[in-house]
Amino acid sequence: MDEAIIPDKRLNLKGFRCPYTFVKSRLTIEAMTPGEVLEIIVDYEGVSGSILKSMEDHRHRVLKAQKTNETDWILLVRKEME
Repeated sequence: MDEAIIPDKRLNLKGFRCPYTFVKSRLTIEAMTPGEVLEIIVDYEGVSGSILKSMEDHRHRVLKAQKTNETDWILLVRKEME
């Protein structure tokens, strides 16, 4: 994780696929306050791409998308608006 960015919430979605990952990440960030950062951990590249697109489509800011090992990705998203 980037030392300069400390997430306000963490969501581990390893082992899950869409649509669960999409719904869970969207509900989690919608419950957060603008400016807060959500860390999402997934273990499937296709899921990371769909979550990132969804977050951008809803005008949240993707701060980081990093593959951490053979399967895992860490996504950092800041809630931008209500």
